[in-house]
Amino acid sequence: MLINNKINHLKLAIASQISTFDAHWQLMPTQRKLEFEKLNPNNQTKKSAVLLLFYPENDNLNLIFIKRQDYDGIHSGQIAFPGGKFDKSDINLKDTALRETEEEIGVISKKIEVIGELSDIYIPPSNYLVKPFIGITNHKPVFTLNKREVNLVFSVDINEINLATISYENEIIINKSLKIKAPCFILKDHIVWGATSMILNELICKLKTTTI
Repeated sequence: MLINNKINHLKLAIASQISTFDAHWQLMPTQRKLEFEKLNPNNQTKKSAVLLLFYPENDNLNLIFIKRQDYDGIHSGQIAFPGGKFDKSDINLKDTALRETEEEIGVISKKIEVIGELSDIYIPPSNYLVKPFIGITNHKPVFTLNKREVNLVFSVDINEINLATISYENEIIINKSLKIKAPCFILKDHIVWGATSMILNELICKLKTTTI
């Protein structure tokens, strides 16, 4: 029964109304804030989707994160949620999130129940507009990583997520050369920042509006 209560809590939280702008703004890097009004989706913006995937274990819910492989690109080595760009073969963005999750970490899409979504978020450096979906499986998945894209996968239980606090002093290395300071979360010794942290903060803010 405890796990069912937590699933119901999650569903209620997703449906709650909060200030999305405030949730995203808290985790937005300073440079992005300074240029906020100039950085908007445009005619060249590409659509994409990510999946915040939960699974039950030991009467708790766990949220899956991935660490991207190192490569010559702006998102190299970052902590993220499974996901990627919309493909012409996809029915919709929910289909994109499920397909990419299966391709990246091997969780079969038919075993995932999508229970809601969060607000779109624009990523200026890559010019992507991202739609986050929230899904759940009935049991802990067996992960099969696409090693070309994913370096590792880890999970964080919902209690730890709900108690996560924003760190403002951590130095973040971008492309092994550029260093910045940006708001972030520290989860399992991993720095979660940028769009992923903004999406996560929206979820955290929603969780805090409801009680079990």
